[in-house]
Amino acid sequence: MADETGLTEQMQLMWDPNKATNSEMWQQKRRLADAMRVVIDRLVPSNAPEAELRAAAEGLERYAEQLKKHPRLKRVLGHAESANAGDVGAFFDQSPLIGLANPLAPPIAVHKSGPTSAIAITTFGTAYEGPPGSVHGGFVAAAFDEVLGFTQSLGGNPGFTGTLTIKYRSPTPLHTQLHILGELAHVEGRKTFCTGQLLAGDTLCAEAEALFVAAKPGKFEALMERRVALEAELAERG
Repeated sequence: MADETGLTEQMQLMWDPNKATNSEMWQQKRRLADAMRVVIDRLVPSNAPEAELRAAAEGLERYAEQLKKHPRLKRVLGHAESANAGDVGAFFDQSPLIGLANPLAPPIAVHKSGPTSAIAITTFGTAYEGPPGSVHGGFVAAAFDEVLGFTQSLGGNPGFTGTLTIKYRSPTPLHTQLHILGELAHVEGRKTFCTGQLLAGDTLCAEAEALFVAAKPGKFEALMERRVALEAELAERG
């Protein structure tokens, strides 16, 4: 098992899938999302006075109304997940797990570490707490789903998650740099099998096995058509 310094050095040799964009608008979306992450992390355990919380809530409610005045994006810029992007170096700013412009994302930075392997790095804050001082197991599973989805796409036959099995070995600590390792094990027709490990330093916190199934022809097109219809409905609602 590689030590944490060794893993970080490996990651620095690879590219960042959250490619930089020359759009100042997207840069500011990243900045706003990052600030929102900090607010969320500090709000959950905060004992701020009622008046301060009320003022902040009112300010955010006003900004939420302001955002309604702007049109929704007419198309997905990049991809919402790495599993089916077809390009593991694509733009994923809207992803709920790795997106720099999505405040729901920790975020997770995923990097290719070999022909069929990946390394990811992330830190989960207080908002992700499950057991005392530890990451909620559901977020551990979601992290594996994203990282192994990235990993399976390296085989050139990307697909949807079929099964994901997690073995929780030790509580995953909050506010601690974590490494997630992914390896493409083998391919059988439309099926791709991957394995993964989540490490906090030298401590093995969890292991995963995943099966991904390549989509049948027309599946992605049907999903995109459904998304376009949903976006049109949401835009109409305002």
